[in-house]
Amino acid sequence: MSTGKQAGLDERRILAGNVRRLRQERALSQEALAEVCGLHRTYIGSVERAERNVSLSTIATLAKALNVSVPELLTQKGTVRGKR
Repeated sequence: MSTGKQAGLDERRILAGNVRRLRQERALSQEALAEVCGLHRTYIGSVERAERNVSLSTIATLAKALNVSVPELLTQKGTVRGKR
């Protein structure tokens, strides 16, 4: 188990990569995604750099804006069960 500043870093990196990949696949800028989510553009950037410990409600907001499920945002690409 991670401790201190490292706690949750792997999970934040997975979230960060998924948000960036999905945003780019949808041809959205950070600013456009932020506007849809009601967040600031710099917040989206910090999420994509894994600098933020994002709340569950914000993860749900991001998932809705990107048209994916919360588990898809939190799972490393290619490892979501039940997907074909």
